[in-house]
Amino acid sequence: MTDSLRQAALDYHALPTPGKLSVELTTPAQTQEDLSLAYSPGVAEPVREIAKDPEAAYLYTGKGNLVAVISNGSAILGLGNLGPLASKPVMEGKSLLFKRFAGINSVDIEVEAPSPERFIETVAAIANTFGGINLEDIKAPECFHIEEALIERCSVPVFHDDQHGTAIVTVAGMLNALEIQGKSLGSVRIVCLGAGAAATACCKLLLAAGAKKEQITMLDSRGVIHSGRSDINAYKGEWARDTEMRTLDDAIEGADVFLGVSGPDLLTAAQLAHMAPRPVVFACSNPNPEIAPELAHATRDDLIMATGRSDYPNQVNNVLCFPFIFRGALDVRATRINEDMKLAAIEAIRKLAHQPVPDEVRAGYGGVELSFGADYILPKPTDPRLLPEVAAAVARAAVDSGAARLPYPAHYPLKTL
Repeated sequence: MTDSLRQAALDYHALPTPGKLSVELTTPAQTQEDLSLAYSPGVAEPVREIAKDPEAAYLYTGKGNLVAVISNGSAILGLGNLGPLASKPVMEGKSLLFKRFAGINSVDIEVEAPSPERFIETVAAIANTFGGINLEDIKAPECFHIEEALIERCSVPVFHDDQHGTAIVTVAGMLNALEIQGKSLGSVRIVCLGAGAAATACCKLLLAAGAKKEQITMLDSRGVIHSGRSDINAYKGEWARDTEMRTLDDAIEGADVFLGVSGPDLLTAAQLAHMAPRPVVFACSNPNPEIAPELAHATRDDLIMATGRSDYPNQVNNVLCFPFIFRGALDVRATRINEDMKLAAIEAIRKLAHQPVPDEVRAGYGGVELSFGADYILPKPTDPRLLPEVAAAVARAAVDSGAARLPYPAHYPLKTL
């Protein structure tokens, strides 16, 4: 990052008021009567109603449109374990995105917890305050146990976006890229470099979308995860293969798909050259991908490539899904975000990339031509159709799968926030 960009980022967060969030009033608070209704004695009436029926909290409070963004700061972006307080700018940023893209109110909560159990207890104790819980920047493998435990203990949806948001957008883009390359998910050989939260979630969702487990080779920092290794935890063990492959050189030979959720510059030009014809490369390490797009395209003129960066085509960006998944889930009062809802989001995002791009979106990207093809396999984050399309698909899937406590909303699909 240049000095000027670094200073601009610091100024953005400090000026004119520190932070990115504030609280606003939604009801009048000007007169004595207003205040008597807002607090004592008027507030006693909704208290009594909620005490009789907890569901009344959705009628008399902001619970139904409120998400908590919660972290312990153990895996902040690509910066590592810097602690809860250091994660606050990221959590505020996530809350900003919830409001900007889906009109969802959000509170960031940074938890000082010395163990996963303490974190679980803390979040479970406050979960009923909110309509949903978004977990963020929690390192693997603890994040798997934490999310599983909270899903079971909480009556509101719990969603670890680093896992599932990444996976949903990745699979949507992957399906479109394979379609363009004339390949199908059920027949391709996939190499996944990385074995953390995002990698595991991506591979699980690829299976749900039609990939074959025996066609997926996962690698961590020590090489291929194979059945002969004794240094892997139970979560990695799910992906252990009975194979003679040991290195990325071995695994990449003839592979159709490379999925990188690891670190910078770990895929070489020589390795890319050994992939199958018409390869698909998702190099999603941020800020520097596993292989630079310039090098990748210079090496192969038949590939489709995606990264996590906004300055290259085909950005894998979680904001394409998480605000709208929560919008749909909140509006049908879902108890969880299940696999059917994730697959519905994938399909909505995937199909949207096939449609003509609105002029307002193209204008925001310099007026360049945007149409379904090798450089446009995912919609842009500013596409206003994401809100109605993804939220509606998720809400419908929640209702059809039994995860919803309310019927499909009569006002759907949404027209505006």
